[in-house]
Amino acid sequence: MRRRNVLWLALLCAGGVQAEQVTVFISGGFHAALEKLGPAFAAQHGDTLKIVRGPSMGDSAQAIPHRLARGERADAVIMVGYALDGLIKQGRIVPGSRVELADSRIGAVVRKGENSPDISSVENLKATLLRAKSIAWSDSASGRYIEDNMLARLGVQQRVASKGHRVERDPVGEAVAKGEYQIGFQQVSELLPVPGVTFIGKIPEQVQSVTRFAGAIPEGSTHQQKARDLLNYLASPQVQAQVRATGLDSVPAS
Repeated sequence: MRRRNVLWLALLCAGGVQAEQVTVFISGGFHAALEKLGPAFAAQHGDTLKIVRGPSMGDSAQAIPHRLARGERADAVIMVGYALDGLIKQGRIVPGSRVELADSRIGAVVRKGENSPDISSVENLKATLLRAKSIAWSDSASGRYIEDNMLARLGVQQRVASKGHRVERDPVGEAVAKGEYQIGFQQVSELLPVPGVTFIGKIPEQVQSVTRFAGAIPEGSTHQQKARDLLNYLASPQVQAQVRATGLDSVPAS
């Protein structure tokens, strides 16, 4: 069953004082980490987190840039770093508010119960793609990389064109779990929470694409300090074990 786009992670602080609602627009890659860490932050600060999901980019009306462009209000955004760069250039982000959160790699799943193909080497990945009856990838950062770069690097772009499909908005794993596609590729952190699929591994480092997730405060945020506290908490050393458990990698020390 599809998770709802808006999740309430905490209610009122002790003593019956009305909590403030902090609205977060977030793309899929960091969503599992926020689900895991959000309740503790909300309980500590006595606030409510309203989480609204949407892609970092793409044509979907739910994409974070489109939401902001039509005037939807958020106190924080968490999204692919280079898509956030675009919002910064447009003047939609409070200057200096960007916080680096995690790195994400691409992996693959098949429907639970199906044989797991080998994608552990470049040659095995290429052979798997050529044998697959249907292939799915996302309409966000990982899918754009696969469609525009990885397939060409593997020399299979034309040969898989007729069986490759871009999944709009919804998690790729859900489509694979329903039997709509034989194999699906997306960021690992977006694949692991999906029931009904088997995670078969990350694509080889030689053709891997590492996506940085970052957070920032949009112009118009009415709870800027609360949002800043949340982003700093998500980037803090004490929560990195939980972040990595969701399939993400900690940001390398500078």
